[in-house]
Amino acid sequence: MREGYDEHPINPLPPVVWLLVAPVVIGEILFAIGGQGLAGEMSRGWRLDALQRFAFDPTILRTMIEQGIYPWRHVARIVTYPFVHGSFTHSLMVIVFILALGKMVAEIFRPWAVLAVFFGASILGALAHTAVGFEAALYGGYPAVYGLVGAFTWILWTRLGQENANQMRAFSLIGFLLGIQLVFSLIFGARSDWLAEVVGAASGFFISFLVAPGGWRRALARIRRR
Repeated sequence: MREGYDEHPINPLPPVVWLLVAPVVIGEILFAIGGQGLAGEMSRGWRLDALQRFAFDPTILRTMIEQGIYPWRHVARIVTYPFVHGSFTHSLMVIVFILALGKMVAEIFRPWAVLAVFFGASILGALAHTAVGFEAALYGGYPAVYGLVGAFTWILWTRLGQENANQMRAFSLIGFLLGIQLVFSLIFGARSDWLAEVVGAASGFFISFLVAPGGWRRALARIRRR
């Protein structure tokens, strides 16, 4: 066989990326089946039922803190909400971002580090959403996706630093995405989940210092140089 002709036409995705995408894809398949009533009339409400069961509700967290009681089914919401979405379009955009950004991050980070960024951004975004007093429930993977954006930004920031280039260029993707969010907010009205997304991006960037290969060592070396 000629050299290069045995290469796969599509670069395979790291298993950890499939692990993050699979619940969303499986959920959307089930919601599509349910939406058509193929599993009975009750199945038409599967998406709404999933949102009620797995979305993150800040009022529930505040109540748990006040009462000092933490039922597992409600505690778990802080890590399950990225996998349930309000519509197929909502989930499709999240899937695309996870596949693209997850692949780039997973090529540098270990699988456990990718999970740490994804869920760390989700958790910290939800906590910030709760801390400022928002009442609306959080659902969808955008805070987690912004965490991957933050990790990708860290990768670019590190590479630019090694090349003695302008490291601020690394933040262009975050700036572009947040700019789009601002435009949509001006047109359609601000959504309450914007803070979770901003905190998710910042979390992904700073968590990378702890979980990326050599990240903590680079951070210490940079501090010492200053």
